[in-house]
Amino acid sequence: MSYESDVLRDWYLLFHFGAPEEILEGVGFDPSYLPPRCLEFPTTTVEAARVSERVERALDIGCAVGRSSFELSRFAGEVIGIDFSQSFIDVANEIRSGGRPEYRRYWEMHLSDSLRVSLPEGTHPDRVSFEQGDAMNVREDLGAFDLVHAANLLCRLPEPIQFLNRLPDLVRPGGRLVIATPATWMEEYTPKENCPAGLTLEYLKEHLEGDFEFQEANELPFLIREHQRKLQLSTSQTSLWVRRS
Repeated sequence: MSYESDVLRDWYLLFHFGAPEEILEGVGFDPSYLPPRCLEFPTTTVEAARVSERVERALDIGCAVGRSSFELSRFAGEVIGIDFSQSFIDVANEIRSGGRPEYRRYWEMHLSDSLRVSLPEGTHPDRVSFEQGDAMNVREDLGAFDLVHAANLLCRLPEPIQFLNRLPDLVRPGGRLVIATPATWMEEYTPKENCPAGLTLEYLKEHLEGDFEFQEANELPFLIREHQRKLQLSTSQTSLWVRRS
C-alpha cells in the first residue's frame, strides 16, 4: 500500500492519536488480554531513550504523522520530524499549526465513521517542525542532535546501511540513539541482498558499535487497527545506544 494513500493516513492517525477506547471500540475480544501499553507505542519508544533532563535538539526520523515528535517536545528545545510520505508530513504540520484534522476509523473497509485528532496536553508544538525527506539521504545541513529517534523505519528502507552510515554525523558525542524495529524485512521494501544475514540486533551492533555504545534492547508491543476485525499486534525490538566521544 502506498504511503500516500488516504487509508494508510487514517490508520496511522488512529495509531498515533486515537484514545484506547476509540481504537478498541467494537473489537471482538477482551482487550484486557492485550500487552500493557501496546496502544501507546509513539510514547513508549520516546521513553526508551531514558532522557531525564532537558536536551537542546532531537530528531524523529520516520516520524509518520508526528506523535513521537510531539512527545519529544516535552523535553527537547527543538524537534525536527522527517518522513518520506508527503501526506504524513502535511497532516503533521496541520496538527502542529493547531488544526484538528478529521480522519476515518474503519468498522469494515467499506464502512467508517469520523474522528478528530487531539494533541496531548503538555506537548509543545511550537518547538516542532516537520519536513519531507529520505532517511537514506537526509540533507547535509541538519546538524547534530542530542537524541535521534527512529521507530519502525529500518526494515522499510531499500538500503538500510545508508541510514546507519549517516547516524554518527547526526548524533552528538554523548547523545542518544533509539532504533525500534519489528524486523519484518520484506522484499517489497528491502531487496534480499540488503537485509541482515542474521539477527537484526547483531546487524546493528556490527554497523554501529564503532561509533556507539550499546546500552540495552527491549521488546515494545504495538497495535494498529485496520478495521473492527483486523488488528495488527506486533512487537518492536527497541535498542538504545550512546554516541562515543
